[in-house]
Amino acid sequence: MEHTAGGPAADTDEHYAIVPRRVAFDWDGTPLDWIPDEPVATHVINVLHLLLPAGERWFVKVFKEGLPLVTDPVLLKDVKGFMGQEATHSVQHAHVLDHLAAQRLDTADFTKYVDFLFERLLGERTPLGPLVSTQEWLRFRLAVVAAIEQFTAVLGDWVLAADGLDRAGADEVMLDLLRWHGAEEVEHRAVAFDMYQHCGGTGAPRYARRVAAMAVTAPVMLYLWIWGSAYLIRHDPRLAAMARTAGGAGAAGAAGRPRLTPWTYNRAVDKGLLPSMRKLGAAVPRYLRRSYHPSQEGSLRKAVDYLAQSPAARTAAAVAARAAIA
Repeated sequence: MEHTAGGPAADTDEHYAIVPRRVAFDWDGTPLDWIPDEPVATHVINVLHLLLPAGERWFVKVFKEGLPLVTDPVLLKDVKGFMGQEATHSVQHAHVLDHLAAQRLDTADFTKYVDFLFERLLGERTPLGPLVSTQEWLRFRLAVVAAIEQFTAVLGDWVLAADGLDRAGADEVMLDLLRWHGAEEVEHRAVAFDMYQHCGGTGAPRYARRVAAMAVTAPVMLYLWIWGSAYLIRHDPRLAAMARTAGGAGAAGAAGRPRLTPWTYNRAVDKGLLPSMRKLGAAVPRYLRRSYHPSQEGSLRKAVDYLAQSPAARTAAAVAARAAIA
């Protein structure tokens, strides 16, 4: 097959190289309410930190299993670049979890279920035993990675243009993390799809597996996002203190706490703080078109432009350049 992973370089016909950036962030000055006075939007986005450390470690493990199946040298190079980027994403979002815990928002009671999902249910050994071969299980998990990457590309493109976050006074370090990550998701938006297409067999079964993976992925991601948002709002110590102050103990105090509802979500969308459900939902039928390729998602030029100005990415590039000279 002809390989097109990563899309053209900055929207030209040149192949775009996927390169990890060893970024770092200083969280000492980032408050718990990093979007001021917007607890629902803050915690809906914070769900990323709950899901991505385990999820992106799992991406790397699945791709490592699939590496022996890759016969295209260009794809192989892109897959290794993808793995390097995803490993860095996992580490940096895990640091945010440590920062939340330092502010008395402990997420371990939630992330243990995320760890179970990726490490056990979607681990190297299929939970269906002899009913599913090792090869078929690997193909299905590659299809799940490709389905998840459809959403991360859409989210990445959204956050690069989400100037509502700037207007709201969102913390600059958190914004840089989200936009650096989002830009890299747009950079490698086609790699997981191409990896699946390359390793997933041929013909109707390959397409059927792609549909099945999305049919599982979309509702599970939605469920985890709603559950994670509710968990964070419920366990935010600042919000608990505000609720006690506003309404006292018991039911009255609970009533003073913000909640994730369709109304509060859409209110944040109207302010430009969250992507609309319509935007996210539309990613599914696009993905299910037989002719679809993820290089159609987002703007690589926009992603490259942001990475050229991202404080964390620029610092990482300078460190790498000094190391190369040394």
